[in-house]
Amino acid sequence: MYSKWDKWLFRQVDNSALVLFRIFFGFLLACEAFGHIALGAVDKHFLQPKFTFTFIGFEFLEPLPAPLMYGLFIIMGIAGLLVMVGFKYRTAMIFYAIAWTYVYLLQKTSYNNHYYLLMLLNYIMIFLPAHRSVSLDAKWNPRIRKEHMSRWIYLFIIAFLFIVYSYASVAKFYPDWIDTSFPKHLMKIRAGDWTILQQEWAHWAIMIYGLSYDILIVPLLLWKRTRMVAVIASFFFHIFNSIIFKIGIFPYLALAFLVFFFNPKTIQKRFLKKKSFYEGDDIIVPSFKKPLIIATTSFLILMILLPLRHWVIKDDVLWTEEGHRLSWRMMLRNRRGFTTYYVENKKTGARKAINYKDYLTTKQSYSVQTKPDFMWQFAQKLKEFHAIEGEDVAVYIDAKVSINGRPLQQFTDKEVDVAAQEWNHWSHHEWILPSSLYENKE
Repeated sequence: MYSKWDKWLFRQVDNSALVLFRIFFGFLLACEAFGHIALGAVDKHFLQPKFTFTFIGFEFLEPLPAPLMYGLFIIMGIAGLLVMVGFKYRTAMIFYAIAWTYVYLLQKTSYNNHYYLLMLLNYIMIFLPAHRSVSLDAKWNPRIRKEHMSRWIYLFIIAFLFIVYSYASVAKFYPDWIDTSFPKHLMKIRAGDWTILQQEWAHWAIMIYGLSYDILIVPLLLWKRTRMVAVIASFFFHIFNSIIFKIGIFPYLALAFLVFFFNPKTIQKRFLKKKSFYEGDDIIVPSFKKPLIIATTSFLILMILLPLRHWVIKDDVLWTEEGHRLSWRMMLRNRRGFTTYYVENKKTGARKAINYKDYLTTKQSYSVQTKPDFMWQFAQKLKEFHAIEGEDVAVYIDAKVSINGRPLQQFTDKEVDVAAQEWNHWSHHEWILPSSLYENKE
């Protein structure tokens, strides 16, 4: 006999939502890859810089030569199209996942949360049976064709979305968002031409809508009575973000997830009319049940724990940035800085200021003036470059940083040789001076 959990997790349901999501997802993967080429991102982010700022710990990654770098993105785009039509699905999905992980870790100067989300989804989709129906794989190999899937897939995806959205909302419960000073600042720098968005009522509307949407959207979508209202709210929210913030495929990827909240029969009738609908009620418990439950549960627990790590790191994450990434902290801050790097010959004591333009692109220069992990990495690079010339140097950073339009505040201890410091992902770095954010608020 089946246990209660077996009946709940492994009861078979129609797979129309997953199949339709695969089609949307593959199309968006192709758009992301081809868009990098068409919009010049491959050249700007990987080929123009003298070096890229990788995620710390992945400094061994290097950009490919230009023809191969373009070739990689072309093949990624083709892989996305193969995912969309369901041809060699898992091979295409594995390739895209590995290739995207490479380009994601290779450079973080141009960083969006959707890059991280995309990497996670790539690996998740490898293991989901999204190619079993309405696909070339199923057409040419009828043995794999199925119109159903286990219910746990629905539960897993919805739980993952709830975690992402919930943390996006919780992160907004801080003074700059609640008192609308950050929405006001954000609209000024990102939507300056939109007069309507410079009004005080608009800032309050953005504050309330942004905070409440993220925390309520999944529950509202799950309840049939509020589902259509939630769908309309989702389209407004994500299209607004797409127009104002120009964040690539992320808003449309978020909208694609809506398919998991509708009755599968509705999805099949509206979008997949030629697909057979599964009317059965079978329970199929896989032989790998225990590893499956352990893997999915461990992943969700990790997603819950990672965004909490900044609470065990000294000072305010808004100031230090320590624990900011991989935490769904979206649209929360704007950083501005005025920073000078000095290299000092340890033997002679001669000190000189560094000209960023000798080493960095404009966008890289912005990051090394405002973000501590970039500061640390650039200090290491400066030490390496001077070592090649036979000079052993210390690197001192005099950084003043403004958060959300506040006056500039001293960010670094300018008497510390940052090139001699270690980087730790899980603890505070004492060369970052304490914040007094809310004492200096205008």
